Amino acid sequence: MATLGALTYSQLVAAVSDYAQNTFDTTDMNTMIQQAEQRIYNTVQLANLRKTSSTALTPSVQTFNAPTDLLSVYSFAVISASGNYTYLLNKDPAFMQEAYPNPATTGTPKHYALNGPSSPVTRLQFILGPTPSTALVTDLSYFSMPESIVTAVTTWLGEHFSSALLYGTLCEAGVYMKSGTDDGMYKLYQERYVQAIALLKNLGDGKQQTDSFRTETRVEVS
Repeated sequence: MATLGALTYSQLVAAVSDYAQNTFDTTDMNTMIQQAEQRIYNTVQLANLRKTSSTALTPSVQTFNAPTDLLSVYSFAVISASGNYTYLLNKDPAFMQEAYPNPATTGTPKHYALNGPSSPVTRLQFILGPTPSTALVTDLSYFSMPESIVTAVTTWLGEHFSSALLYGTLCEAGVYMKSGTDDGMYKLYQERYVQAIALLKNLGDGKQQTDSFRTETRVEVS
């Protein structure tokens, strides 16, 4: 049996087959792994998945394309030629249309919204309000969908939190094998997956978002 710890792609495949006591077609196995990854990466916001992007904005142009791998925005700022940062507030497209009805009205952007792609553009678009009046550069920090272990062979998730990946894939395998809700092993895989995700969320949504300086109780000495 494969040893649970840091898992490469081949070790993950071996572990899933051993635990499920079944041999899966490579295409089906890869689909189950990628479905598990998709669920995990859309459940927990890990700092390890955070990327940065910089785009030179064109004056008097209100929109620009989002990165192709963007899942969600962590923070978004524009940088002036003098190096000053202005962090923008997130709004929905309806707010942007009401607050900034005329794209010709320019200034330093204060708000942004993510809008769906418009033909022939296939990527999400950022809408800025007001429209930039000068050449600015964006400083975008965002969460991305990392490369799957199926093609990368090794990933941060496989190396540092393989339990979530293993039990997530086993849950997908249970669905594939049409395991019933009364199946004891399938229920166990689900329980272990929930436990692993809770620990992962404690890391991503808790420990990676703060530090002891901000959370430690301090006693003032008079």
